[in-house]
Amino acid sequence: MPIKQYKPTSPGRRGMSTFTFEEITAKEPEKSLVVPLRKKAGRNNQGRITVRHRGGGAKRAYRLIDFKRDLRGVPAEVVSIEYDPNRSARIALLKYETGEKRYILAPLGLAVGQTVMAGPEAELRPGCALPLANIPPGTTVHNVELVPGRGGQIVRSAGTGAQIMARDQDYVLLRLPSGEERRIHARCYATIGQVGNVEHENLSLGKAGRKRHLGFRPTVRGSAMTPRDHPHGGGEGKAPIGLPGPKTPWGKPAMGHRTRKRNKPSNRFIVRRRK
Repeated sequence: MPIKQYKPTSPGRRGMSTFTFEEITAKEPEKSLVVPLRKKAGRNNQGRITVRHRGGGAKRAYRLIDFKRDLRGVPAEVVSIEYDPNRSARIALLKYETGEKRYILAPLGLAVGQTVMAGPEAELRPGCALPLANIPPGTTVHNVELVPGRGGQIVRSAGTGAQIMARDQDYVLLRLPSGEERRIHARCYATIGQVGNVEHENLSLGKAGRKRHLGFRPTVRGSAMTPRDHPHGGGEGKAPIGLPGPKTPWGKPAMGHRTRKRNKPSNRFIVRRRK
């Protein structure tokens, strides 16, 4: 999908780029698959900020996405390719032979009028979902389950894809977009193909206002604060932080510090780390 570059008619336009949205075929979402989305501004159920620098942004409605693909053995026609404000990927509206409509992540190459299906007997085409045991090595997949029946949890961002490396008894070895190689149970479902909207990483927002529209608030550098507000604060002029490594406002290492638990149960499924 092409990216449109703007002429520098103003400082905000200089370097700004947007999508041409050529692949979008419907402007309004399916009403039966849309629910309200309440803004949380980075706060948990106690009202405390657990994720900083969130808030505001354009109003959104949430599109219900079928990550489980649990309507098995029923062909579905692709009705439209739509924009989803809640994710980087595009979504595709499917209409099954039973009359039911569902949204899925739109893989690269999926077009209106094509037929997709989920189940062990589905074809190896973009948009079809099969168990990993039924997909040959070397195939690129996305929307991969980690637990059978739970629904796709990984490889869902725009332009991403995981490659099936090998099969070993009840498990399949997958190379994830990060470079990590991980064993996943062969009964877990995955969707064939690479997630669409591959040009997403080349997008340039161009101005601070577009970041605010996405729901992000400004970030203040720790070195611009006082010593009581941040470990990096204080000093005359533009002083170095005076520490061996950067820290969070609460004194925890911010870079290079491993936060994953050493005895995490899923460690035994990771064959090769991403780093």
